[in-house]
Amino acid sequence: MQILVVGASGATGRLLVQDLLTQGHSVRVVVRDASRLPAAIRGHHRLSVTEASLLALSDAQLAELTEGCAAIASCLGHNLTLRGLFGRPRRLVTDAIRRLCAAAAAHRPALPVRLVLMNTAANRNPDAGEATGFGERLLTGLMRLLLPPHADNEQAAQYLRSTIGDRHEHLAWVAVRPDSLFDEPAVSRYSVHPSPTRSALFDPGRTSRRNVAHFMAQLIADDALWQTWQGQMPVIYNTAADTGK
Repeated sequence: MQILVVGASGATGRLLVQDLLTQGHSVRVVVRDASRLPAAIRGHHRLSVTEASLLALSDAQLAELTEGCAAIASCLGHNLTLRGLFGRPRRLVTDAIRRLCAAAAAHRPALPVRLVLMNTAANRNPDAGEATGFGERLLTGLMRLLLPPHADNEQAAQYLRSTIGDRHEHLAWVAVRPDSLFDEPAVSRYSVHPSPTRSALFDPGRTSRRNVAHFMAQLIADDALWQTWQGQMPVIYNTAADTGK
């Protein structure tokens, strides 16, 4: 399977690329600096690297990147620096998803391209009727106003829910929502839920990047798992024994 991964040099993206290569897939990545890819995968014979800023690519270049891809995975995010949080591009994830979807759909693939977006448990899914208390709604509203990355994550998921929807002829999607990311060396026990089982703001869970990458790779490769979560926004948590909580 040919797969395009964006955000591949990030902490979760590089793990996802590693998993996909281990599974035997051919992987294309777009990174601004190829040296940030781990040496163990940088020279892999099934890895194709485009060194560029994703949003600076032309429509023709994006069409070339997405041609023949059965899946697209996004681990894009904003750096936790002042420039990353408040500088441009403020709609990095949303604009990337919108353009990648358009490029992939333009090829009119026989089977829908699977798009897997790494999102956040702090983003609620209104289509699933996920209720929040007054305090959480107030804090979320402030985050939306004051933290551009949060609004970007919301808008990216909204684009998939509202514009792509569940009846698109050439695209299908899943938005994976981890909570309080942390690093661990190996895949551990985790659970996946249709909606949050706790408040991401007042009672957060924890999710290892290693487990997020594992789940995203399994979604792409496993037809039954994909059918289970297609068009949804599953929330992933490490089990309590593996988080210390």
